Amino acid sequence: MAPGTDAGYGQWAAACPPLRRNLQLLSPDEVELAKMLLNEGQIHLFEHWPEPGVDDDNKRGFFDQVRRLNSSYPGGLVSYIQNAKKLLADSKEGKNPYDGFTPSVPSGEVLTFGNDNFVSLETAGIKEACNAAFVLVAGGLGERLGYKGIKVALPRETTTGKCFLQHYIESILAFQEASCKMVDEGCQTKIPFVIMTSDDTNALTIKLLESNSYFGMEPSQVKILKQEKVACLADNDARLALDPSDKYKIQTKPHGHGDVHSLLYSSGLLEQWKTEGRKWVLFFQDTNGLLFNAIPSALGVSATKGYNVNSLAVPRKAKEAIGGITKLTHVDGRTMVINVEYNQLDPLLRATGHPDGDSNCETGYSPYPGNINQLILELGPYIEELKKTHGAISEFVY
Repeated sequence: MAPGTDAGYGQWAAACPPLRRNLQLLSPDEVELAKMLLNEGQIHLFEHWPEPGVDDDNKRGFFDQVRRLNSSYPGGLVSYIQNAKKLLADSKEGKNPYDGFTPSVPSGEVLTFGNDNFVSLETAGIKEACNAAFVLVAGGLGERLGYKGIKVALPRETTTGKCFLQHYIESILAFQEASCKMVDEGCQTKIPFVIMTSDDTNALTIKLLESNSYFGMEPSQVKILKQEKVACLADNDARLALDPSDKYKIQTKPHGHGDVHSLLYSSGLLEQWKTEGRKWVLFFQDTNGLLFNAIPSALGVSATKGYNVNSLAVPRKAKEAIGGITKLTHVDGRTMVINVEYNQLDPLLRATGHPDGDSNCETGYSPYPGNINQLILELGPYIEELKKTHGAISEFVY
């Protein structure tokens, strides 16, 4: 007797007759995925399915996509949907993610270009560069800038037209050469360079590298990690959205820069770097042309001060539309130093005993410096933290 003719078969799908009628088409693992989707309130994904024999290949293609989405998110689609439900419910209720936290000014080093301290730290940073790996988060296109290509192909400056990716690679190669000379004239260390791409940028990034001979870097130094997309949500109940142009496809979108941590964790690169004796991982974004002027001294700060995590920051005017690096202390004693978005920082300060909110101090700037999404992480503690989380980063609703 065929499974679909057994009156007791598929009782778990009784609430969704269109799916139940099609169960005979599904493999055992697809049946498990279907059960998971129904358990998570996604019955609408199947309500339009016709009888077996109609669009069967499209139905199987639907589960191919579900399988990819399930495998690319830490904890699978169950975690993704449940996280979304909680975040959406909290947002609807107006819950404040910073309840119980008191903000204060974080400790750090203020560097002045050219003075003795700056020069000393810059020297220390160049010496450490051969023990570092660089990670570029380059998932975006230049549409907002009126540019049709990938952002790393944009010209950094107009005199030579050199693109950002060329500038970054040449800067890393310069660090590599200077660091090796400082450590040991016979040093042959190659600094690894990882680029996180997306579906939108992956092929174009590889083409840019290959057509320019990797701008002088050895191809083996460059690793491409492609970020997968995640399912779009249709409503506040975290129902997955179907693609308007294809009822057998879930609509997807890029997930965010935080994916770089799960990709690095699953790639095995971090353990490889640890085995090679590397100490630092530097994260940077795709269109910051001045950043590499500051990296040597910032790496020097990490090395000399023993920072596990170092956030580069810039002077920031109070209430300026850029996040501020802030120390948060919870009533239970927990502390963390994170970026607090500007639209949250001012009300948080006002609610915790600062009637003027985010205001300039005697320097003429806010005491909460501006976040530029440039991080230097010590490799060992970073790996230990990722072992706990597998690289999953807390999400937020905006």
